[in-house]
Amino acid sequence: MAASRNISVSEASRPKLPRHAKLKFDETRKVWVMLAPERVLAPDEIAVEVLQLCDGVRSVGDMADLLAAKYVAPREAILADVIGMLQDLADKGFLTEAREKTP
Repeated sequence: MAASRNISVSEASRPKLPRHAKLKFDETRKVWVMLAPERVLAPDEIAVEVLQLCDGVRSVGDMADLLAAKYVAPREAILADVIGMLQDLADKGFLTEAREKTP
């Protein structure tokens, strides 16, 4: 079984930020940043929107549905982009996956 930080993102995944990572708005620089121990990431506007949907409840498919409706774009293209972005963040330790009944 893979460690929780090495997830494989799919349409059914329910990604969320791990306890050690926070998405916050940096008032000084007027940008969103993702903070983790000894690391800072400055996601772009679309990435921030996707990350705000990563609540451990919504699936990646649900996120693609919402974004496809909002941007009137093909769902499959959005799904592929979202999976790619989230997998990249997961590989870097900035994302984990909701598990059933974890303390």
